[in-house]
Amino acid sequence: MNSHSYGRRQRHGRGRSRRRGGRGRFQDQRERAQTPKQKTFWQRIVAFFGGNGGQRKPAPQGRNGQQQQQQRERERDREPRPQRPPESVEVTSPRLYVGNLSFDATESDLFELFNGVGHVQNAEVVSYRHNQRSKGFAFVSMQTIEEAKRAVEELHDKEFLGRKLVVSGAKSSEHEHSRE
Repeated sequence: MNSHSYGRRQRHGRGRSRRRGGRGRFQDQRERAQTPKQKTFWQRIVAFFGGNGGQRKPAPQGRNGQQQQQQRERERDREPRPQRPPESVEVTSPRLYVGNLSFDATESDLFELFNGVGHVQNAEVVSYRHNQRSKGFAFVSMQTIEEAKRAVEELHDKEFLGRKLVVSGAKSSEHEHSRE
């Protein structure tokens, strides 16, 4: 008969005798659990090179807790960082930088605010790509340089959505290259 039998199903596994010599049904499993399991080839290689088989050792609680406590004490003792005055950039183009912007401000809010001063061509709030949250600054393009200068005079340090705006000329790409 070939290896596939279509008749009665065998109860014993391949290579085992039909009789177990009086052992209980689960005796074999208990014996297997007590004998140490042989490591695989890769487990032996990792153990040879000093790895611990993918198991992490728990971090010592005392040292880590002490480091965190020392960090908190240093932060408490540290003086607050002095506020740096915003860099004022001369208005040489109709493009304006708007800083210290509320995170809730939208492009339409800026459009309305700057339309009170002059004609706005474009308003763009800069945001993070992954979550579309505002970075807190924007760029507004006015129709003319004169309108841009007037917008800086009228709107710089003005309260808008709970924060004082920083309005100045936007740095051009040639300005950035000349500083390097």
